[in-house]
Amino acid sequence: MIDVVNDGRVRVFRLNRPEAKNAFNEALYDSLTELLIEAEGDSTVAVVMVTGQGDSFSSGTDVVELGKRMADPSFTPGKHGFPGLADTLVDFSKPLLCAVNGLGLGIGVTILGLSDLVFMAHSARVKCPFTDLALAPEAASSFTFPAIMGRQNATWTLLSSEWLSAEECFSMGLAFKLCSDDELMDVAMEHAQILAAKPISSLVASKKLIMDPIRERIHEARKHEDGAFAELLGKPANLEALQAFAEKRDPDFSSLGE
Repeated sequence: MIDVVNDGRVRVFRLNRPEAKNAFNEALYDSLTELLIEAEGDSTVAVVMVTGQGDSFSSGTDVVELGKRMADPSFTPGKHGFPGLADTLVDFSKPLLCAVNGLGLGIGVTILGLSDLVFMAHSARVKCPFTDLALAPEAASSFTFPAIMGRQNATWTLLSSEWLSAEECFSMGLAFKLCSDDELMDVAMEHAQILAAKPISSLVASKKLIMDPIRERIHEARKHEDGAFAELLGKPANLEALQAFAEKRDPDFSSLGE
């Protein structure tokens, strides 16, 4: 589900659910969370990088499993789930890099706002499908995206559910480096190794100085987003969106009135 490779003091996590385009089900949320917690406490790891296997970075939350969860009151969520991963990303003390190798949706995009450096392949494209699902932003993207991209770019990204190209992400500031597909991992690893050669204590202290002034606001955004998500989940518009996804058609919200 996640391939782990150590390259010196850089630990690479490669999401590997090709049958679901690396979508996050409860098991994958738990697995990445546990791996991040382990890397946090490992004195041999200075830098962590997340990437994807195949043509996808991550297609977001597994909507098929989400639909089953809505229909089954006895569904047992994972140990950490989405909330645990999001909070772990916010508080992760070491440099966290993302190498976006292909399509990214949902958490496959919002994770970028919680990363320290983002490298994106030219063929990559991303989409925040929250309004298509009749839901609201997640993973503190309602705060991180305006801070990174500017309010209007963030508004379009979070409200339109439209695709953004890698070039658009780079021009908006969501990506640090734009790379050819063949060079993505080499470029990302080159930067990771430069950081990994520094003292871990200095990396951690420096990241803390960058994050501390905004960390509480990120947690506050997470809290507000969770409230909005809970309010919208299971409402008629959301049920129509999930049904349309299962039936492979466009949702029709025109008769719902909200």
